[in-house]
Amino acid sequence: MPTAIPVTTKIRTRTPTRKASVYDNVVRQFNRAADLMDLDENIRKILATPVNEITVHFPVKMDDGRIEMFTGFRVQHNNTLGPFKGGIRFHQNADLDEVKALATWMTWKSAIVDIPFGGAKGGIRFDPSKHSQAELERITRRFTWALGQNIGPEYDIPAPDVNTNAQIMAWMLDTYLTSIPPQDRGRCMHVVTGKPVGLGGSLGREKATGQGLMFCVEEWAKDRSFDLAKASYTVQGFGNVGSWAARLMDQHGSRLVAAEDVTGAISNPAGIDAEELTKYVKDNRGVYGFPKAVPVDHEAFFSTEADIFIPAALENQITGQTASMLRVKMVAEGANGPTDPFGDILLRKSGVDVLPDILANSGGVVVSYFEWLQNKRSEYWDLDEVDGKLHRKIVAAYQRVRNAAKEYDTDWRTAAYTVALARLQKVYEARGVFP
Repeated sequence: MPTAIPVTTKIRTRTPTRKASVYDNVVRQFNRAADLMDLDENIRKILATPVNEITVHFPVKMDDGRIEMFTGFRVQHNNTLGPFKGGIRFHQNADLDEVKALATWMTWKSAIVDIPFGGAKGGIRFDPSKHSQAELERITRRFTWALGQNIGPEYDIPAPDVNTNAQIMAWMLDTYLTSIPPQDRGRCMHVVTGKPVGLGGSLGREKATGQGLMFCVEEWAKDRSFDLAKASYTVQGFGNVGSWAARLMDQHGSRLVAAEDVTGAISNPAGIDAEELTKYVKDNRGVYGFPKAVPVDHEAFFSTEADIFIPAALENQITGQTASMLRVKMVAEGANGPTDPFGDILLRKSGVDVLPDILANSGGVVVSYFEWLQNKRSEYWDLDEVDGKLHRKIVAAYQRVRNAAKEYDTDWRTAAYTVALARLQKVYEARGVFP
């Protein structure tokens, strides 16, 4: 049982020091797969470099009348399969390196789940918790205006990501629509996805990433004749992805035994009700202080014995140091890039199964695609239809990665990359390169 800490002690999650950039991690993963499958050298050169890297600096008036300058990014990695697609995050550590990595992962995700999108990502470097709702609206609108025609419903489609939500997308949509002629506005509702349902958003979009992860976990359990009703699990990050994954795990009878976010870590070997914890986090902005669990330190959280670990926070959480603490059978990556290359090596050596991010958390982009289609067709799909289509997409992608892992006798992350790269290579071979 993890070491309990007196409830008077405030424990905060420690952010690992980055020894290598997140984008460097992407490059290593890419090269490993490209070498294994003998990817065409010319296609390799193209896919190794983003198409566009956009940095904007823009002023915003604060509530007290001051003007503050903000820096935002949008990286468009590749649009060979279709329009650029990717989220917008608000975070104090957002930078071009991180956004490049996230945009590249989006390209691979879309290829793996077989949807006609390319990869993009964006972000603004600031701490949204330090700003009022009115300031957040002005920051969002000014960033959207600064991006201008670098986004568009058939060109580059933003969506929610870390610290952004349906409301942020509604402001982006409204700002974009004011920048185009009135007669075109009704045809451009699909410029962003993850919108409120009343503004053309899709049912099931909020839970989509967690739902897609759950579908992957279910397939993994079937492959191994593993009973999820008897499973224990831990979650790092209890925002949208982590909380939905936990609630869906609970529906299978699984038992949440520990959770961690930026406010601290908590543990209860008897089980933590995911629905209750979700409500607590919404009211208190973090898991710390949840009355039906005890606080534990960061090391104790990572050392908690469980069947499944769901990292759903930020990048580089499973490192050469923390991977050795894990006592789990499987890691299902809800976050983007939660495992660095050194952590990956240790997990492979210890025999821990890893459902990689570009497969496990691809449900979000799949349902974003469904929303985009509904807007283009002026349709609304019910939740059963959305979930059913998502399930078929995720299961098919899971099977493609499983087959590639067997074909190349490799780990699932590398296998997932080979699936994505093979699809992109096929398209480039058919289309050629202009001129």
